[in-house]
Amino acid sequence: MDSLHVTAESSPDAPRMFDVIIAGCGPTGAMLAAELRLHDVRVLVLEKETEPVSFVRIVGLHIRSLELMAMRGLLDRLLAHGRRRPAAGFFAAIDKPAPKDLDSAHAYLLGIPQPVVVAQLEDHAARLGAQVRRGGAVAGFEQDDEGVTVELADGEQLRARYLVGCDGGHSTVRKLLGVGFPGEPSQTETLMGEMKVGVAREEVAAKVADIGRTNKRFWLRPFGEEAYSVVVPAAGVSDRADPPTLDDFKQQLRAVAGTDFGVHSPRWLSRFGDATRLADRYRLGRVLLAGDAAHIHPPTGGQGLNLGVQDAFNLGWKLAAQIRGWAPDTLLDTYEAERRPVAEEVLDNTRAQMELHSPEPGPQAVRRLLAELMDFDEVNRRLIEKITAINIRYDFGEGPDLLGRRLRDIDVKQGRLYDQLHSGRGLLLDRTERLTVGGWSDRVDHLADRTAALDVPCVLLRPDGHVAWIGDDQRELDAHLSRWFGGPVG
Repeated sequence: MDSLHVTAESSPDAPRMFDVIIAGCGPTGAMLAAELRLHDVRVLVLEKETEPVSFVRIVGLHIRSLELMAMRGLLDRLLAHGRRRPAAGFFAAIDKPAPKDLDSAHAYLLGIPQPVVVAQLEDHAARLGAQVRRGGAVAGFEQDDEGVTVELADGEQLRARYLVGCDGGHSTVRKLLGVGFPGEPSQTETLMGEMKVGVAREEVAAKVADIGRTNKRFWLRPFGEEAYSVVVPAAGVSDRADPPTLDDFKQQLRAVAGTDFGVHSPRWLSRFGDATRLADRYRLGRVLLAGDAAHIHPPTGGQGLNLGVQDAFNLGWKLAAQIRGWAPDTLLDTYEAERRPVAEEVLDNTRAQMELHSPEPGPQAVRRLLAELMDFDEVNRRLIEKITAINIRYDFGEGPDLLGRRLRDIDVKQGRLYDQLHSGRGLLLDRTERLTVGGWSDRVDHLADRTAALDVPCVLLRPDGHVAWIGDDQRELDAHLSRWFGGPVG
């Protein structure tokens, strides 16, 4: 097992020491840093950009991500900056109402600017003691049995027990690690930006409504008092890394809509493709991958940011356990075993959605058929639960259906269950009021509550809120505490 902390070398020329270095301070990197700091892990986050992004892209936080934010006491902060929308119309933008009684206390979508999400998560990590260094680009690294030596672009060297690449789809860490990133290159490309228009809103709305019936990659949506969010298919797939021009937008708007709407004064312009790729592995020695560094896919369904944040939640407590020295031998391996299959499913559902976005007759016929099937509540519910990640069940072995799933935010005598998870520790929710966490009390909290809104005697929750055990027998509980939280103390 790793010791609690790495001790700095006495030589003045020795690299500065950390427990974990994270490359990339997007949502995944910032969330991971915060999760590690909950367990007193020394964290340095390296962000190659010197300033936060200047453009405002609206993203959606899905149900499972909202639950995770509630578990760490962050949800109210984010709600103040976003707008709630119904949990509906996600799958291929097929307009169906939200299913009734989704299994969550947070059954909505939160539309929120991505820079706000990043800023709030970075602030959360910094308040917990994480160090964030901007303008720090990873140029190389070498790992050995004790740790990883990271070299920055300016030649500075740093040392850590572990390095985690959260540095996006073009991840330097993944490339240097030599991990394959197989999949499909972009077949289509889409232009996205914010700009002003030169025609009346009524004219824009009418044209968008007409074209949007068959072209789901086209819209102009009001953003603020004057600007519009503009999305339009590109003429082809570009090999350029630079953003498109306003003339590119005008040309494609005329090609699709017959008018360029008099667009002018762009705030920002970008392009994205539909490349779909999944890393061959998420860990090689002491270097790990998370977020877009491990998987990329089209943005349809709005799952990308959510998938990365959920990676961080899964990895954080496990990596902290490894560093603090109490992790069971295979605990860190469960990160890839649990999260890579989730990413595979997301890649598959985005592939399917992209097919249904095609304006060709065949895909449109399939789209109409699926729209009919989604009138059945069971079908609609299944697709919404898939997109919002509340259907995930990790394989913890045989047991009740709840085993391996996340537990919703239920009522407990102290208020709400998720309020008891702010510390990032495990939790025994004990309706028998006679069990104990004993020698694991430094890692697992015990909530004895006969009145808890739960239809099983007791559950053991991991720090990410997934149910690790169900029952009422102390010996069984002890075995599962050892499985997930290592040996007891004393």
